[in-house]
Order: sequence, then structure tokens, then C-alpha cells
Amino acid sequence: MKTAGLASGSKGNAYIVEAQGTALLIDCGISHRRLASRIKAAGFDEGAIAGVLLTHEHTDHASGLGDFRKRHPDTPFFANALTADAIGALCPDAGGFCIFENAQEFELGPFSILPFAISHDVADPVGYLVRAEGKTYFHATDLGAPLESVGRLLAQADAATLESNHEPTLVMASSRPESLKRRILGPLGHLSNDQCAALVAKYASPKLKRLSLAHLSEQCNEPHLAERAVRAALAKHPGVQLEILSQSMPGKTWEV
Repeated sequence: MKTAGLASGSKGNAYIVEAQGTALLIDCGISHRRLASRIKAAGFDEGAIAGVLLTHEHTDHASGLGDFRKRHPDTPFFANALTADAIGALCPDAGGFCIFENAQEFELGPFSILPFAISHDVADPVGYLVRAEGKTYFHATDLGAPLESVGRLLAQADAATLESNHEPTLVMASSRPESLKRRILGPLGHLSNDQCAALVAKYASPKLKRLSLAHLSEQCNEPHLAERAVRAALAKHPGVQLEILSQSMPGKTWEV
């Protein structure tokens, strides 16, 4: 199984997983031009995408769906019912969805996919646990609380993408409105560096070999702050390869 972050941040998100020549796209929040370029740069085949998994309806995760649908009309989109309704209201060009239930595993090609509930200020947000070829990939961004239920799934991962959005002191020192600060820092907002690190420290298992830190705020975080916090949390697992995903370019392509 191979994985890569194609875009990660508040201006657009997309991630890809491939096994046995079949690929999944997780979120589609960038233009097709950028998406196609980054898929190619990361060494994947856009034509191999067998489905698009949606985590929630915010535009930085779903705004590219209409454009993608025009180019790939037969590729199914997957979401739970509340997310599908919310995306349909915001992006009518996205078309129909294959509906799943949270915590109910389903199959697509070589993949077994488990959607799980997370905490964010949208209709019904999820992360994903994706299994193929005897390996497990964990994906969770845009979660405001380091839930134990999320940590127990992280413990199963051979590779993971986890949000490390902000440094609270930088949020408070920013010029953002107080309401936005409260949203970001609250239980329906985004994970801080320390919250991310705490999840990793408590739940990362010896299985974990790759960890990508996602959705870093450009204004309220710095890559070295996120890396420092999480490297300390990985002290018991020095062999884990760590990367910081970027808004402007694809990340590394990992063999899981």
C-alpha cells in the first residue's frame, strides 16, 4: 500500500492511498488542475482512482468535487448521509453519493474502509481507517478533541495522517476575531500540536512506521513547533518516519 498527502491546509485538502493498482482519494478540496498535477508528481495514476472518500463538507475538503465529477463521472463518492446532504447543498455539481454508516466497515476493490466519528463543527465528520495488503492506514484531520475512540484506532496503524493544526499561544496572539479563536481552540475546532502529540504518545504502537502531520495553520503554527512536539511524543518509537505536510506541494509517497 502507498500513501501521500497531495494538499493539506485551510486552502485545500486531498490525500491518496493506493493498493494493487487501485487508488482512493480522501477529500477533494483543490482544483482539478492542481489535483492532477500533484497526483502525477507523487507518482500515482489519476485513472486508478476507484472512489473518493469525504470527511466533511467544508469547502477546503470538498470544493473540487464538481470539477472531478465532470472528468470522472463514473467514480463514486462516499460519505455518510448528513455529510452528503451538506455537500449537496453547498456544491450541487458534486452529484450523488454512496452512503455509508459510521463505524460500519465497507469494501472497495482491495480496500476495507472503516469510517469513524470525530469532533468538528460540521454535520457528521469522520476519519478513516483503510486496510489493504495486510497493512493499515489511519487518517484523521479537522478534529477538535483527542478522543480515546480515535486513539484506539490510531493504535492499529502502520502509517497515519493526523492533524497538528496550531500552537495555542499563536492563536491567542493572532489578529483573528475572538469568536474564531474560540472555535479553533474549542472541542469542535482543531487539534493543537500538544493535543496531537498526546494522542501519539499514548496510542502509537510499535507497528507505526510513518506519520504525516496535517492541516498546519499558516498563521498560527510553525512546522518546527509541530515537529518538536510530536518527535518528543515518539521517544519510545525512534524508528517512525515523520513528515510535515504542505499546502503548496505534495508530500512524500510512503510505502506502507
